[in-house]
Amino acid sequence: MFRLIFRLLIAAFGLWLATQIVPGVTADGWKTLLIAGLLLGIVNAVVRPIVTLLTFPLTLATLGLFLLVVNAGMIGLVAWMLDGLTVRGLWAGILAAVVTGVVSWGGQILLGDAKEERERD
Repeated sequence: MFRLIFRLLIAAFGLWLATQIVPGVTADGWKTLLIAGLLLGIVNAVVRPIVTLLTFPLTLATLGLFLLVVNAGMIGLVAWMLDGLTVRGLWAGILAAVVTGVVSWGGQILLGDAKEERERD
């Protein structure tokens, strides 16, 4: 349960940081960011694997760079579902995806998830 709450907070923090750094990404407040973090977790668990599978040839052709567009799309989908979060344009979405991705990566390191995944391989 702690890991789930921590991941939610990390996602919310990543989105908050994106609103501070990336022009075109805005949020109404912490409540919106927490709900957006929860929705982003659900969207990443349910929708992202399907989209990633469908766009696999394009992802392969771009050596994985198209995953940035997929991640931007997931953030855009969350912004579409949630009134208080706004992402204006593709580049704002891509930069927000980079920021939230880096923050999530840092959170995985703090949780030890990255080390566990390397040990499983």
